Amino acid sequence: MQLKSTGLLSVLTFSEKRKDLLFLLEEGPRSLSQIREYFDVSSPEISPRLKEMEAANLIIKDEKEYHITPIGKVAAKYLNPLVNTLESIEKNEDFWKDHILEGIPQHLLDRISELGECIVHEESLENIYDSHKKFLDNIARSKEVCGVSSIFIPIYPEFFANLAKNNVPTSLILTRNVFEKVKNEYTETMQAYLDSDNTRLYLIESAKVAFVTTDDFFSLSLFFKNGTYDPQRDLMGTGNTISNWGKELFEYYKREAREITSL
Repeated sequence: MQLKSTGLLSVLTFSEKRKDLLFLLEEGPRSLSQIREYFDVSSPEISPRLKEMEAANLIIKDEKEYHITPIGKVAAKYLNPLVNTLESIEKNEDFWKDHILEGIPQHLLDRISELGECIVHEESLENIYDSHKKFLDNIARSKEVCGVSSIFIPIYPEFFANLAKNNVPTSLILTRNVFEKVKNEYTETMQAYLDSDNTRLYLIESAKVAFVTTDDFFSLSLFFKNGTYDPQRDLMGTGNTISNWGKELFEYYKREAREITSL
């Protein structure tokens, strides 16, 4: 079934002003003067848009104000998440386009709008270790930490062992290659991490993601489509919605991993 280009879809999606009008009136009735003030336009500029939406049965006008109709409320209910999703994708379009996304389960990709406030932090190759230090400084202030590591960064083992010493609840999932390297080259550090009552360590065979999420912070790095890891760009954000999305991603990988209790 094809939607008519002259139908409701075009009324709401072919005009930014009409879409914004619908969302404005969803919040409550507005007079013409209030609408003009909100959009900073004149009556001749906005009146045609209002008439088009009236004709489409999306809004209605009484003697004083414009109101959203029941049909308009239905349209707004389903248009709003679509707009939020597309805006979230477009904001960091290159990040999503350049990387493998198969490491993120579809049910979380479906909620990509929850990452709409994230930004991409990009560091030059010669400064990537400085970037990781800044990243770890952010995590050091957290009340709890969990994440998946599919790449090895030399400053990580000591850092996470120190979190354990400071009684910060920490759960890590390492891919087999990373686990074997840390086990063989940082044996005492890893054992100190395992000996803490507030830490958990898990092993997974492979993962095409690397991320950390805390009580208020989330950072995600991915692999390029050719299979190599991108060391320069991280998607980062703060807030409960973003960190909870990250925690769900962690739980997804935790279900596929097995816990390591001793070396």
